[in-house]
Amino acid sequence: MITSPYEKYRQSSVQTSTPGQLLLKLYDGAIRFIRLGIEGLQSKDIGKANLNLGKAQSIVGELIASLDRSYDVSEGLASMYDYINHLLVEANIKKTTEPATEALGYLADLRETFAQAAKLIVARQGQNSETLHG
Repeated sequence: MITSPYEKYRQSSVQTSTPGQLLLKLYDGAIRFIRLGIEGLQSKDIGKANLNLGKAQSIVGELIASLDRSYDVSEGLASMYDYINHLLVEANIKKTTEPATEALGYLADLRETFAQAAKLIVARQGQNSETLHG
């Protein structure tokens, strides 16, 4: 049972989001956790680094699992996500920020690409409804 108003809001937000919005939320979460993991590595707070890099890995795993493999682009994304996951593991094992920073850059670029794609889809849907109702 969810009792916190914040948790109720979060659950409602997820349930009412479009697939594109959910994807962006996953990217935002992974990016946030990588940044926190990098902060942990920089401050030598290994617990913080491990926790947050692990959370980012879980999100990347979810991104891999949610791919629709019927599209050719999915295989390229799967490879990219696998590499990002490898970088996060490497950063966590070696306790260095460089691999995490590289992973962060890839995820930020992918997030921006998908955000632009989502805007185009919304714009096209708006044009199509104007055509139908015009």
